[in-house]
Amino acid sequence: MGNKAGIKKEATHQRILEAVHSGFRKQGYNGAGVDGLAKEANVTSGAFYAHFGSKAGAFREAIHEGLAQVKTAVDTLQEKHGDNWLDEFSHFYLGEKRCNDLSNSCAMQSLTPEVARSDDETRSVFQADMLEIVETFAKGLSGKDDKKNSEKTWAIISMLVGGVTLARAIKDPELADSIANSVQSAIKKI
Repeated sequence: MGNKAGIKKEATHQRILEAVHSGFRKQGYNGAGVDGLAKEANVTSGAFYAHFGSKAGAFREAIHEGLAQVKTAVDTLQEKHGDNWLDEFSHFYLGEKRCNDLSNSCAMQSLTPEVARSDDETRSVFQADMLEIVETFAKGLSGKDDKKNSEKTWAIISMLVGGVTLARAIKDPELADSIANSVQSAIKKI
């Protein structure tokens, strides 16, 4: 009986976490309220607090989970596409991922501005997870110089995040595509 309760609790936690991901990405930290996030997950606000302790706790977990998804995607593409993984990732990130509804956007792109406005604990979680992403990215780049690969990775990630953010904000779809294509071309030159 205890195992069933644990499985149900974990399923509820995951359902709330998915609603939290979607809500924070779409509405931002200040725009997403606990009541709305709980309602989206089909739970009470009390259940929300029981699982996360606070809105800030839920935000930190959403950041951690969202950045873990990026790391997993990079690992998978590196395994599947070898030396062409970055082209595949850039194409997906600047194309399909950019055009998704904001609630399904990448945590790097949609939550970074929210993290910049948050507390030190949240920024520490974000930094630690970003350092793991950079390490994963860098291992897939050619060259033996870890410092140089790390610098390239920060530049690439910054271009991807900035490019998607700018392209999403542009009203004209052709101009947005041009921005995305320019970023993808620039990444190929790094």
